[in-house]
This record gives sequence, structure tokens and C-alpha cells, in this order.
Amino acid sequence: MRILGVSLAAACLTGLVACAEQGQGPRVLAGADPSNGLELIRTHGCAACHSIPGVAWPQGRTGGSLAGVGARPLIAGRLPNQPEIMTAFVRDAPSLLPDGGMPPMPLTEAQARDVAAYLYTLDDD
Repeated sequence: MRILGVSLAAACLTGLVACAEQGQGPRVLAGADPSNGLELIRTHGCAACHSIPGVAWPQGRTGGSLAGVGARPLIAGRLPNQPEIMTAFVRDAPSLLPDGGMPPMPLTEAQARDVAAYLYTLDDD
């Protein structure tokens, strides 16, 4: 019986790790507007540093591609990819990752939520 219990626990743990590695699936920000988020991304020049699906020009390379960011388990490879964290990161990345290269952005909380909502539509590479 003990071997069966250990095997079952190991199988459950393996399943949980596999789910975590695949991300959490689509993330929804209630009341946020992804189309406004795309417009904000365009007007604030985010594509000067990032390659962003939906933005034809420029195609920045400094900050890396944001294709598939909605499906990634981590933001900037270091923070859990959760709506509240994404919103805060979009608005003031240095407060979360002081050694990162992204500057704070002149966005309101609502605007940052809209940008995050758009980024969460980018769920496949």
C-alpha cells in the first residue's frame, strides 16, 4: 500500500509540474479592452524595443518578441505570469525588476490593464 501511495503522489506532482510549465491558459482581465491596449502599445512606442504581433513597424529587438507572451509561465523570465503582475509590470517594470531594461511607462492603471489584456491575446508563438 505504501508503494502505491508514493507512486500516486509522484504521479500527481508530475502532473502539477507539467501544468505549471504550460502556463495557466488564457488569462482574462475583466473590464479591460484589448483593442485599446493594442492602440496604446502603438502610440507609446512599445515596438521600438519589442517585436509585437499586430504592430507592423517598428520591429524592435532589444526587449525581445512578445509573440506568445500570453502562454508563457513567466514574465521577463522571472515573474509569475498573472494578470495583476502583468499589469504592474507593463506600468512600472523597474519597481518589480530593478535590474531589467524596461522603463516605467506613462500609463494609468486602466490603460495598463488594457495593454495586459492585449498581451494575453498573444497566446501562441
